[in-house]
Amino acid sequence: MIFQTESDLAAFAESLGKSLELDPDHALVLELVGDVGVGKTTFTRALAKGLGVREPVTSPSFTISKRYTFPGGELVHYDFYRLSDPGLMSSDLAEALTEKNTVVVLEWSDSVKNLLPASRLKLTFRVRSDGSRELLKECL
Repeated sequence: MIFQTESDLAAFAESLGKSLELDPDHALVLELVGDVGVGKTTFTRALAKGLGVREPVTSPSFTISKRYTFPGGELVHYDFYRLSDPGLMSSDLAEALTEKNTVVVLEWSDSVKNLLPASRLKLTFRVRSDGSRELLKECL
């Protein structure tokens, strides 16, 4: 999919958030892949809006994770950019992956690949030469 503007990407993410069906047994996982500044946090912010999160969603780059509640569930947003070894955050992530009615969004997940469920949505973001964004979806 190609998005000409950041607003187009956000509209898609918000729509996705509105359409997600939560699992009553374990978390729904979205793995976001792409370079710095490609729109991963913008996507997550709009996804959260679609889910019904009412508080401001900010990048967890320095805190590693942030939790947001929405009607009927919780969004947990991780950013492992600064961690080559996730340490204690591995336990936090492992726990979040087992939580029902939860959406887990991961950025820079290479250091925790061994913890990720086989079943997840992997979204790869790319900036094209004209400044538009390309989004590749892969259901694993």
